Amino acid sequence: MTHRHPRTIPRRPAPASLAALIALALAVSGWLTLLIRSHAAERLLPLAAALILGGALGNVIDRIRFGAVVDFLDVHAAGWHWPAFNVADAAISLGVALLIWQQLFHAEKEKP
Repeated sequence: MTHRHPRTIPRRPAPASLAALIALALAVSGWLTLLIRSHAAERLLPLAAALILGGALGNVIDRIRFGAVVDFLDVHAAGWHWPAFNVADAAISLGVALLIWQQLFHAEKEKP
């Protein structure tokens, strides 16, 4: 584990940009919540949307509290280095992968 604080991002975002980020996050969160509720009988789509929603909200909370998203997982394996990330990033990535999987392999089965 490591602590990676982005150096290129100002410590505290400007109030207008922070307000825009919060507004965008709330709009996308509302849309994802509607998506989850409208597909409540399914398993994969609500799970994928919930992972994306949770990860995105986690990153917004970090941005509000710390002024930036702090990455702390840094993976090295067999000479390869993966860029540092955090749990919220992993949730978003897994949610998007599940969403793609659902659209490719399960969307046709769920249509009436």
